[in-house]
Amino acid sequence: MLSGNIPNALTVDVEDYFQVSAFADRVCRKDWDKYECRVEANTDKMLSIFDKHSVRGTFFILGWVAERYPSLVKRIAHAGHEVASHGYWHQLVYDLTPEEFAKDIADSKDAIANACGIDVVAYRAPSFSIVDDSLWALDILAEYDFRIDSSIFPIGGHDRYGVVDATKEIHDIKTKHGTIREFPPSAWSRGRIHIPIGGGYFRLFPLKLTLKAIQAIRKEGRPAMFYTHPWEFDPKQPKLVALKRSVRFRHYVGLNKTERRLDRMLESFHFGTMSDAMGRSDSHS
Repeated sequence: MLSGNIPNALTVDVEDYFQVSAFADRVCRKDWDKYECRVEANTDKMLSIFDKHSVRGTFFILGWVAERYPSLVKRIAHAGHEVASHGYWHQLVYDLTPEEFAKDIADSKDAIANACGIDVVAYRAPSFSIVDDSLWALDILAEYDFRIDSSIFPIGGHDRYGVVDATKEIHDIKTKHGTIREFPPSAWSRGRIHIPIGGGYFRLFPLKLTLKAIQAIRKEGRPAMFYTHPWEFDPKQPKLVALKRSVRFRHYVGLNKTERRLDRMLESFHFGTMSDAMGRSDSHS
């Protein structure tokens, strides 16, 4: 059982509703500026919720967002949250060449540094897209002075992400350019059933199931990681048309419940930044 003074990791992928991977075949990146941007207001809503609970988290910020809303990045940093990279263009890593990936993470670093003066060292791939076929990305992350990653989801059965036999615990990965500390996203496994903690699963499953999953992961001796997005707190966001039924369901299910459920979760468990959870977990082991 994990010590109670070790927090779980509270993480936010800062992207707008039209930038999600599931909409990539409907929304061209060159048209992003034509859509109504709601990421600033929705992220500010999250900052207010976190402040109400006196909790700090890790914000993986899309470079595209940082470049257009530098004051938002400053507010995140000034509120005491950890600032990290979510890439620049929200492209799946395994759809990129190594050269394209290097440019994407370099551009994201520059955009965030220009916004708030922080040289980020933590990264999360869009849609957790460091998988078996894109593990080469870890070496490039190390080459560009990233030291922490949270992209390798240790589950199977998802159409976009997952490494079924990946290590669930926080661990080091050696690359030729240095060591990457991997903090895997969390899922509670019961036989062949996996219950990830966050995202659409948080909106779909009963809250009691997520709370039970967090408790079970802590009993296994590691902090849980929760992830979410600003658009998940925006039930009035513009709805895209002509989506596949499964895509529409995944994106829009339970949006009106997210804020209330997050309040309950933050009242039930101790959360902090990813680095805080890692540091206290390491000192405890």
